[in-house]
Amino acid sequence: MKADKVLVLGGSGFIGRHLVAQLARREIKVTVPSRRRERAKHLIVLPTVDVVEANVGDHAVLERLARAQDAVVNLVGILHGDFERAHAELPQAIVAACRAAGVRRLLHMSALGADVQGPSEYQRSKAKGEQAVREAKDLDVTVFRPSVAFGPEDRFLNRFAAMARFMPVLAVPCPQARFQPVYVGDVARAMAAALDDNASHAKVYELGGPHEYTLKQLVELVCSLTERRRLVIGLPEWASRMQAFALEKLPGRLLTRDNYRSMQVPNTTRSPFPFGIVPQALEAVAPAYLLPSGPRERYPQLRWRARR
Repeated sequence: MKADKVLVLGGSGFIGRHLVAQLARREIKVTVPSRRRERAKHLIVLPTVDVVEANVGDHAVLERLARAQDAVVNLVGILHGDFERAHAELPQAIVAACRAAGVRRLLHMSALGADVQGPSEYQRSKAKGEQAVREAKDLDVTVFRPSVAFGPEDRFLNRFAAMARFMPVLAVPCPQARFQPVYVGDVARAMAAALDDNASHAKVYELGGPHEYTLKQLVELVCSLTERRRLVIGLPEWASRMQAFALEKLPGRLLTRDNYRSMQVPNTTRSPFPFGIVPQALEAVAPAYLLPSGPRERYPQLRWRARR
């Protein structure tokens, strides 16, 4: 059945904004719940998109939102905070809401490295949520496991670029940690393609970009792309642990001990990118937003940061 009405949980976030735009271009009616509608006002201007104030942690509210929908997409994910609630309990509630509302189609965002035996709480909670939706055999479920996503407004490469702007020396924790960054637009395209593809039911798709990097290589690459000559130093394990312990106490929590534990597992995949999509290379995309060349290029980024 073609999905004409879709509920996107986490639709106001980084990946969500790109997926919602993809669905809007297809003239699909999209509902995006948000605790504060003001935070999602960048989506309100999109045709066919309805942003509603709602607390999806309330099971009754979640069931009400799912009614009359053709599909539900769960993009909710956090890097700090109550992992169990966001990554494990919410997917269980989503499954229950889909059953109660009669919605069969469910797309779920997991993560590379999700593992119930993983070293970090993030990985273990992601695995629990993935297990909850995959065990719902009465639903048509598709699971996506992306590597770290990059693109305009990301909190990954942009963070390194901001650090390189002010710091002459960059101390990189877990410098040999491996990543396979994937362009956010490619993730959104894959999810949109899966929505009406019956062959994707009960499938798990791992999404990675065309190249692997160590974390130290990524920081060096960002410095190169932003044309800032900086000394990049890889920290030994003991110093990486100490840095994580110290930074998680500071506002913004640039790094936590749970993040450190996650980086002990390679964030990579050998699976081909699905649906015939050729993933874009970081080097082809990142320069356009890491090093704006003029007001025309800077304006979209300023608008996004101001949520306008």
